[in-house]
Amino acid sequence: MRLVAVSAGLSTPSSTRLLADRLAESARGELAAQGHDVETEVIELRELAVAVANNLVTGFPAPPLAAAIDAVTGAHGLIAVTPVFTASYSGLFKSFFDLIDPDALSGKPVLIAATGGTARHSLVLEHALRPLFAYLRAVVVPTAVYAASEDWGAGGDEYTEGLPARIRRAAGELAALTAARSAEETPEDDITTLERQLSDLRFD
Repeated sequence: MRLVAVSAGLSTPSSTRLLADRLAESARGELAAQGHDVETEVIELRELAVAVANNLVTGFPAPPLAAAIDAVTGAHGLIAVTPVFTASYSGLFKSFFDLIDPDALSGKPVLIAATGGTARHSLVLEHALRPLFAYLRAVVVPTAVYAASEDWGAGGDEYTEGLPARIRRAAGELAALTAARSAEETPEDDITTLERQLSDLRFD
């Protein structure tokens, strides 16, 4: 089973990459606990920025970019993490997913996440990322993860979950849907089956 995380962070080190790593490791652990052999890969879009721009104007991906696109479309489960720029996902993040065939993510379980300087940008997950992957007909897990600067190293309280708890919750949902999709043996449509599985899951 293969999990792929896409990180659109631009700096080094990057809180976006850190969040992608933690989500991937948590989902891998959940699947491993269920007895699955899991490979994880993190794709740094920063390293592919020039290739992405060239592909947009020429229509031909360079080999490293083609390999990244193949990894995303061939994954059993996908984690997509972007920094917030001007109240939305980054241009590099959107440009990369613009290069993927609109049908290639159909039915694929996806966990969406974002990082930013303040919690006021957290709605980017619902007004930008979730509609993007809904358009691509992916199955987005219910819990999206936003990490503001103050979330790192901070715990929750009786009213809110801290970042580690949200990571575990979202990763558990991704693992459950990824395992369900992998185990499917009926000819039922992927999206219909996963939506039924999603409605049956309890996340309390």
